Amino acid sequence: MERKLAAILAADVAGFSRLVGADEEGTLSVLRSLHTSIIEPLIREHRGRIVKFMGDGLLVEFQSAVDAVRCAVDWQTRLASCGNENALAFRIGINLGDIVVDRDDILGDGVNIAARLEGLADPGGIALSDMVFQNVRAKLGLEFHDDGLHTLKNIETPVRVWKWVNSASAATKAQVPLPLPGKPSIAVLAFDNMSNDPSQEYFCDGVVEDLITELSKYHWLMVIARNTTFTFKGASVDVKDIGRQLGVRYVMEGSIRKSGDRVRITAQMVDAVSGSHVWAERYDREVADVFALQDEITQAVAGAIQPTLISAEADRARRTPPENMVAWDYAVRGRWHVLRLTQEDNAIAQTLLRTGLKHDPEHVPLLAFLSFGLINAVFFGWSNDPAAWLTEARELAEKAAALDENDVWVQCALGLCQFIAKQPGEAVGHLRKAIELNPSFALGHGYLALQLAYAGHPEEAIQEAETAIRLSPRDPELFHFYVAAGTAHFVAGRYEDAVEWAEKSVGERPAVPGSLRLLASSLALKGASEKARKVFSRVREISPTVSADGIRNAIHFGNPEDLERYIKGLKMAGLPD
Repeated sequence: MERKLAAILAADVAGFSRLVGADEEGTLSVLRSLHTSIIEPLIREHRGRIVKFMGDGLLVEFQSAVDAVRCAVDWQTRLASCGNENALAFRIGINLGDIVVDRDDILGDGVNIAARLEGLADPGGIALSDMVFQNVRAKLGLEFHDDGLHTLKNIETPVRVWKWVNSASAATKAQVPLPLPGKPSIAVLAFDNMSNDPSQEYFCDGVVEDLITELSKYHWLMVIARNTTFTFKGASVDVKDIGRQLGVRYVMEGSIRKSGDRVRITAQMVDAVSGSHVWAERYDREVADVFALQDEITQAVAGAIQPTLISAEADRARRTPPENMVAWDYAVRGRWHVLRLTQEDNAIAQTLLRTGLKHDPEHVPLLAFLSFGLINAVFFGWSNDPAAWLTEARELAEKAAALDENDVWVQCALGLCQFIAKQPGEAVGHLRKAIELNPSFALGHGYLALQLAYAGHPEEAIQEAETAIRLSPRDPELFHFYVAAGTAHFVAGRYEDAVEWAEKSVGERPAVPGSLRLLASSLALKGASEKARKVFSRVREISPTVSADGIRNAIHFGNPEDLERYIKGLKMAGLPD
């Protein structure tokens, strides 16, 4: 046994017994899905160690109170944004104290207090001991309210408790249904994997992701991005509720069973307003025919929604299937990891995509997503050689463009390369082309918004950001869309609005320096100097070497006066020269 000081996080599901009693299989399925897709990756990302699972709960050890609270905030924010908070709302308690390590288990009052705090937390919220609060209060830019002294069971001394309430969860609960757009609209949910082999999940997701891409090529149809529709994966869903949440008339769902060289796909499309079935079909094919089958489903859906336009648009939605199914499989698996936006997933994606390129060096999706993964790694600080990685990213994107310049991901990658290289004209051109190719490409609209904001076109940037949010309101890159809108308001001199959007961005992803810098500068320029300094202290913690010269070299505003205002606000918040 050994003793040490540690931050302990205890979490469980509010009302779990009631939920299991109502739907045992469905509740357990959702819980497993949330653990795999959100909770466990976040714990690894914030350097935590899962000590043990306890039915619906778990106990996690962190070396830092800051890491523990950041993980908890990310956890609750992500769950609220993916629409699961009504079914599975977690309560989290965090304590900093002395613990006893007994083999793989931990014991002592430090652990017991965390468990008691978890019971005091609101569903979707976090309760901290005073020891934790004093360690994080000036470092995270978050607001907590004093819940007073509490006498905890089997704890001799009363503990002062501080609570963080998930504003994203409250906003989601109060959210009004989105209005239907002025043209046909559809959300394609992830299809169920009916195979006995869990590894076929990638195949199922790949088929549906490609189907979404093909439907998105119809300019008269609004298609919700896969980054949003896939957040419902594994959850028991109501089609009408999804229609209200996403503001679409049609919802498509289905299942895929792959066995050997055969694949069976069942699909149905429902009118989410009336609940009536519009179209349903079952397909049995050879695996090699899956791409022709995607075209067949695409045209069937389009024909059911808008029969008078199907013939005019059909040719635009056709694509040439890859000859190398092995390369396609690596591309699908790599894409899935790239879009998860974690360092671990990014590394896995690069390995998969490079392996796929050994099978087919000219496979456009492999080239495009490897380029995209390298760019993300540089942006999030996961690269040990940013200049070399950006050079490779650009070379990959240019090679892919030479093979197929009409791939939206290729154009997006080229646009991001030019954005980082401070070539706004070229960046805007590539991003506009991506949107022209696929009007429902949410990331294209979001990245274009960011580039337009920096280039000095705030009103157009806001329109593009709002379009991105409308197309993918649960996107993992939602923070990018928010910071684009915030930057646009900053450029226009509307600091109150800039603060509002920057706070939304930080709420989505609390550790992104760019969002925190925008928030700090905007707060300072609108006169909230104390809050600005608190936020900037978080920037210094994440980026200890941040300086005015470094920001001038890294950020490109089209108008030099906007850059100087930005730096002025940061200096007021504590930025050194």
